[in-house]
Amino acid sequence: MVVETKDEGGGLVGRALWYTGKVQAHLRPMALPEPGPDEALVLTLWSGISRGTERLVYEGRVPVSEYERMKAPFQEGEFPYPVKYGYCAVGIIEQGPKDWLGIPVFSLQPHQTHFVAPIDRLVPVPDGLPLRRAALAANMETALNALWDSGAGPGDRIVVVGAGLVGLLVAYLATRLPGAEVIVVDVEPQRAALVTAIGAEFRTAGALAGDADIVFHASASAEGLATAIDAAGLEGTIVELSWYGDKPVMAPLGGSFHSRRLKLISSQVGHVAPMRRPRWTYERRLAKALDLLRDDVIDRFITSEVAFENLPQELAGIFNPAAPALATVVRY
Repeated sequence: MVVETKDEGGGLVGRALWYTGKVQAHLRPMALPEPGPDEALVLTLWSGISRGTERLVYEGRVPVSEYERMKAPFQEGEFPYPVKYGYCAVGIIEQGPKDWLGIPVFSLQPHQTHFVAPIDRLVPVPDGLPLRRAALAANMETALNALWDSGAGPGDRIVVVGAGLVGLLVAYLATRLPGAEVIVVDVEPQRAALVTAIGAEFRTAGALAGDADIVFHASASAEGLATAIDAAGLEGTIVELSWYGDKPVMAPLGGSFHSRRLKLISSQVGHVAPMRRPRWTYERRLAKALDLLRDDVIDRFITSEVAFENLPQELAGIFNPAAPALATVVRY
């Protein structure tokens, strides 16, 4: 199947998810242009949902100051609403240059049945990588960039606070550093099996030695940030991965924060980490993120999937902070 349908003029038509109001979303028809000489028409098979950033879009919590910086690469509409938002799509090329036909690709696209994109914005999925798992590429890219930002290296004591998807992917990469000692902290004890499966040690909050070289905070909570600061050793680095939108957050910067000479830094995937920027393009980083997803254990991070047809009514449950799911993928 090349397209879902055609309009009265014979043009290509698909459907896309739009966030149309606070906690409201709808599927809308979309006209698709004929691909140009350096473009391709892609049939979407899977897309990934960001339970952090995308939830803030759904809830209307993107600060006005971030309307421009928060734009996804192929976003349509403007914040707050209506907006077509998303950046984790996997599909098959159905029209385009002959040597690209039938190739599975990843692209930073919203949730939609088809899309037309420049060839240079499509990254081939490596052989042997399941397309369902490839939908996590943007999350792995975030984790890779965070590891670069932190300066973590072999033998480091590393703590990750928050065993959500990004936290687990950071921990997964950190455990591959030779001799690294990696602890993952979360309030949900059922996450312990996943943490153990990737080669890290699981702890609930508390009972930390306070001697970590690097701490990653990915729980999106003030309590988690406090735990991250407490976990750092003398002159340690805390990398803040959570994005809070318009929510103010208490940061416990009293006590021994200054006497321990701690460093609190941000990491955000919108820019390649400074130490890698001279040699790494966005395309190279995304291709490497896909390559790093080859391990079958990462399939365990995908704990739910939803049909595209049902996505608007399922979003409230997916974005519920109390929902037990880690990664949710959309099946087309």
